[in-house]
Amino acid sequence: MKYVITVIVFFGMISCGENVKSERIISKNNAETAEAAKQFPKLDSSRYNVAFLIMDGVYNTELTAPYDIFQHTIFRENIKAMNVFTVANTDNTITSFEGLRIIPDFNYLTDRIPKIDILVVPSAEHHLDTDLDDEAMLDFIRKTDKQATFVTSHCDGAFVLAKAGVLEGVVSTTFPSDIDAMKAMFPHLDIRKDVLFVHDGKYITSAGGAKSFEAALYLCEFLYGKEIAQSLAGGLVIDWNLNTVPHTVIQK
Repeated sequence: MKYVITVIVFFGMISCGENVKSERIISKNNAETAEAAKQFPKLDSSRYNVAFLIMDGVYNTELTAPYDIFQHTIFRENIKAMNVFTVANTDNTITSFEGLRIIPDFNYLTDRIPKIDILVVPSAEHHLDTDLDDEAMLDFIRKTDKQATFVTSHCDGAFVLAKAGVLEGVVSTTFPSDIDAMKAMFPHLDIRKDVLFVHDGKYITSAGGAKSFEAALYLCEFLYGKEIAQSLAGGLVIDWNLNTVPHTVIQK
């Protein structure tokens, strides 16, 4: 009888082991299936790649204003238009400060990110506090900064650029009521008041809000000329005249 019991237990142990092994195989297969199922945007290699860095608490306007301007370049002829896409530190849905839910195009922690020509850093709810401790995000910005042609921020996105160290020796601006806070946090930086945006080298920082449209239109005028910029503005029913927009361009 003892022999029979031992055999039963032995086979029970084998059965349990097989179940664990099967669960592991299923789990692995599910992960591989999920990875294979992820859909990445199709990027036209003849265009600029423009990445928008998003996270929970991102503000709608600072994201959608430049996104709208840049995306509409694909409807203009004889220019190098822009691919626009979002990057985040997750595959999960991002929820903006106002409640808009967004599925990121790329996860910069796990995905192979295409070369980024223009990085856009919209403002987010915690850009003055906890986001500044996110070393993975700051490292992503530093890495992208090395290859990007332009790095732009809107509103408090400038705090993130400053924390990443990419604004060293660069003139910048931010949301008007946060300028003093930025100066206190980064006293060695040259931060300007009374302007809607500053262009210094590859960096364009803006006051944000609805004026994020102006900073984006400025970059388009810089890249494509006045006529294209006015055409893009007209398509969104925006009166655009660079001469009437308070801004600073640092000549080097």
